[in-house]
Amino acid sequence: MRHIEFERLHNFRDMGGYRSADGRTVVWGRLYRSDSLGKLRGADWDRFLALGVRTVVDLRYPWEIEAKGRVPEPQRFRYANFSIEHRPYDQAEIDPALDPWRFLADRFAEVAEDGTEEIRQTIELIAAGDGPVVFHCTSGKDRTGLIAALLLTLLDVSRDQILDDFALTELATERLIADWRAANPDRVLKWPGYGRAPAEVMRLVLDDLTERHGSVRGYVTGHLGVADDVIAALRERFLTGPDGEVA
Repeated sequence: MRHIEFERLHNFRDMGGYRSADGRTVVWGRLYRSDSLGKLRGADWDRFLALGVRTVVDLRYPWEIEAKGRVPEPQRFRYANFSIEHRPYDQAEIDPALDPWRFLADRFAEVAEDGTEEIRQTIELIAAGDGPVVFHCTSGKDRTGLIAALLLTLLDVSRDQILDDFALTELATERLIADWRAANPDRVLKWPGYGRAPAEVMRLVLDDLTERHGSVRGYVTGHLGVADDVIAALRERFLTGPDGEVA
């Protein structure tokens, strides 16, 4: 089970086990994605510390961090805040008549174009760190989902596996909606797609990046300017051979 159970976190996942095109696999216990680590308390905090995380990348807006808090004791970690989204929007207020998956894919496209510097910095920091790393946003769905897809692409993980990874957020949707309702008792959740992450969204995102940049990897190396040595470092850090040895 990729989801690691916490009381307050709903979408904390180990990205290990995905197979690369060269037959290697992503190392278990090395690369994690999550919803907001600002929710960590008590036994959840103890369980998180037991994972040995060394690097935390927070993808939220600074005002989200101010309102909801960052990972406790950030000085314990190599902590960075790279706000990759530049045009905030309220998913709860989206017009229910809109095509929800196309709408979300268009927001991903905005992030991919607006957040060039922050996305590049995120990839570079993850490649340069040591020990386990976790990156997260609020729900661990959209901003986190984009970074996960780009990292898995650079690790030569197949598109089908990337889509599967994105769609695993669907297992957390019910709890994400419950949290929203608890935090907004006087509001109506208008959009039926809230908290959803079907594979179709990421399929559209990858298709859009391919159409604009020739390939997803072309977006990373060309538009973002991520260097070959950074990609090599990612592969060295996060891929293991058939014998279980890290490359």
